[in-house]
Amino acid sequence: MNLQENLKRYRISQSEYELICEQLGRPPEGIEWALYSALWSEHCSYKSSKVHLKKLFSKSERVLQSFGENAGVIDLGQGERVAFKMESHNHPSFLEPYQGAATGVGGILRDIFTMGARPVALGNYLCFGEPHADRMPELVKGVVSGISGYGNCVGVPNITGQTEFHESYNGNILVNAFALGLFRPGEKVFTSQAEGEGNLVVYVGAKTGGDGVHGASMASESFDDDNEAKKPNVQIGDPFFEKLLIESCIEVMNQGLVVAIQDMGAAGLTSSSFEMSSNGGVGFDIALDKVPLRDSRMTPEEILLSESQERMLLICKPENLPALKDVFERWSLDATSIGHVTKEKVIRLTWKNEELCSIDPDNLVENAPLYNRPYKKWVPQNRTESKDVSVLVDDLQNYQEQLLKCLSDVRGCSRNWVYDQYDQRVGAQTIADCRQDVGVIRLPDSERALSVALGCRPYVMRLDSHEGGKDSVAFPALELASKGFEAMAVTDCLNFGNPEKEELMTEFVASVQGMSQACEALNAPIISGNVSLYNETKDENVTSTPSTGIVGLRDSVYGPASMVEKNDEVVVLLSKVQLKTGGQYAEMQKQPLRAFGELCPQKTANFVKDVKSFINTYEISSSKVVGKFGLAYSLARMTLGSVGMSVKTDEVLPAMNFSEKYFSENLYQVVVTLSQETYSQIADQKFDFELVKIGRTGGNHLNIDNKISIPLEELKQSYFTGWGDHFESLA
Repeated sequence: MNLQENLKRYRISQSEYELICEQLGRPPEGIEWALYSALWSEHCSYKSSKVHLKKLFSKSERVLQSFGENAGVIDLGQGERVAFKMESHNHPSFLEPYQGAATGVGGILRDIFTMGARPVALGNYLCFGEPHADRMPELVKGVVSGISGYGNCVGVPNITGQTEFHESYNGNILVNAFALGLFRPGEKVFTSQAEGEGNLVVYVGAKTGGDGVHGASMASESFDDDNEAKKPNVQIGDPFFEKLLIESCIEVMNQGLVVAIQDMGAAGLTSSSFEMSSNGGVGFDIALDKVPLRDSRMTPEEILLSESQERMLLICKPENLPALKDVFERWSLDATSIGHVTKEKVIRLTWKNEELCSIDPDNLVENAPLYNRPYKKWVPQNRTESKDVSVLVDDLQNYQEQLLKCLSDVRGCSRNWVYDQYDQRVGAQTIADCRQDVGVIRLPDSERALSVALGCRPYVMRLDSHEGGKDSVAFPALELASKGFEAMAVTDCLNFGNPEKEELMTEFVASVQGMSQACEALNAPIISGNVSLYNETKDENVTSTPSTGIVGLRDSVYGPASMVEKNDEVVVLLSKVQLKTGGQYAEMQKQPLRAFGELCPQKTANFVKDVKSFINTYEISSSKVVGKFGLAYSLARMTLGSVGMSVKTDEVLPAMNFSEKYFSENLYQVVVTLSQETYSQIADQKFDFELVKIGRTGGNHLNIDNKISIPLEELKQSYFTGWGDHFESLA
């Protein structure tokens, strides 16, 4: 095979080839091509994004582990710590939706328990195309089935999620998996830093097969007309093996039999071995012919690059190997010594006693090329200086019909078809599941409540990437605050198109800067995450989508509901509006997105903290952050139970017309309901935000300013049947 054929096969550019030759002092040979292909791929090296990721706000007094490990870890106090992370499985899920989504769940779980934490919560962030787009019902069904088919078998509840729809995802869906694990008091945090000359390199878990070979490099390029040929790059998972692996790994870690441990994720044995060696500053001697195989015909290259699931690599002392093998054999899993740790920082790979390569792991892990790709300084997008709301949303008058349309639209209807397929209560610690605005679990030792909220509203990103980046952190943080939680830390999954396009790199930099500013203002650092680039098909990029997962803490397990549950309570609107936009309603009406104003991270953070304090100081019955489709839609969502609401704002919000108040989006507002007695305590108080009484709960209608009066049953009909109208085959 000539040079050009090798470069194409291994997806290595001419300039990267020249850098490899410079490192080695000669051209790459044999297995070295595959090693560089995997570890210098965008998916593994972050070569287009790392220069910007280094600028992220990532430290606080709570952070125990941040970037560089499988997951971030924070200290909750009282001996409790949590590990959490979010990761993408976009390309595999578009090719094979069931297995792509399933193995995304499996991979994120391994990132958690390889740290020594027991997984206790799952979530997912999904972006699909238009319901009528090619393959879309099949993709939705396959992804949801894959998440439930894998997640439901491993004993971890799926407590929250977000599902978006837009035409930009027609040819490239997004499937992001979130997982959180708990360290109970006294349990140790493990890392991937190998150490100890003479210690053994031990392969544990399922046997290696041919699935997922070259998966990392496949996930580092765009889709084209030859997607079918890429299907062999998709991994195949077995959730029952995963459950066995969770239990066996946690057991050997708790018994003190493990020195270091790493998941075999992207690039499989290659990434795990080279990263452990590089992180620990030691070398490995590995005999590839000792790796347990499902197919004895596999070549050394296939063994190195296989992304077969449910596999880990760990380091143990020689005297502990028998005890370690006993544990894994009891769980019916392989535990095989395939090599040992050496003092010299060199990885030596052999096949039946023949040396295949001898190479410094830093060449591939630490010295991958870094690209500072061209981008422009961000200029605010889609702004208007006019405060005429007709620039944001048309004042169409038929408000009642429009509200019902929002509730039944694919962007606003119930997602119960999705989350009803997930096990949300296994483990008996779930307090609030996918039916609520944030997922909540009980911490078993301290009896405190831990919450998870996922963020990123793609339509805000389509409005302005810098504002969208701030909002991807601020909105879920405000959702947590509306339930009395303090935002502790953030994980992210940065889903973008082709970074070689200057306009896409400009959006990436602007949104990352916005996210970091919001995190710093909140003192909620980004401690883990994933970058997924080249999310494009035939030169059409997805909406730039930096999804987030934020973990919050509250002393009490009791907090406000998301729907109105009590009659004769006061409805209050809390506001600190900085940015006004037509938002999701404008998109539904096929109007151009427009906005005026700008989010100030510090003002937003102050509002988040003030709302949290307000919720925890006073007895609040229900709360909801005003989001997509504006205030009218949020009020409707709050009345989908059995208690209605009557709202009148002519006197308290006289400066805004009806459309501006109820269908445009005013960032940010929170609706709360409370007793008349509680309202009497706050009516004359001064707050650092606007607080106005807008109505009362009760009755069986939603009444708004004498212009909307809809029976609750009609609201429910629109909201809960909307899904079937768009996905008849999935209802």
